[in-house]
Amino acid sequence: MAQKNITAVGRRKSSNARVIITPAANAEKTEIVVNGKTLEAYFPVQAAQSMVNKPVEVSERIGKYDFKVNVQGGGTMGQAGAVLHGVARALEKVEPELRGVLKKAGLLTRDPREVERKKPGKHKARKSTQFSKR
Repeated sequence: MAQKNITAVGRRKSSNARVIITPAANAEKTEIVVNGKTLEAYFPVQAAQSMVNKPVEVSERIGKYDFKVNVQGGGTMGQAGAVLHGVARALEKVEPELRGVLKKAGLLTRDPREVERKKPGKHKARKSTQFSKR
């Protein structure tokens, strides 16, 4: 690894995550700090935690790198998805040979689904008023 810090950006719905990857301080555990808090403190839901850890586990790089993440916008699971995308992209930048493993797991592809806008004359994006025959 030539550089000390490498940054990557991950996105999901309306969430954006900036990820800084550094060599690990502790060899047994990968430390992920999200908005100044530990991963467990920021994402108390186990599903979100495992989602964020997935790229590190798939690439088998536990204890090799630490991640500092700044995430904003959207909800909890959208932010977790953005962090997952950012961590995967950061790992790929540091070790380009991981691209195949991460791509096969579907972690480098940005999820294109966004919230559909509300249309005029409708309650929500697609919900209409109740049909009345008479």
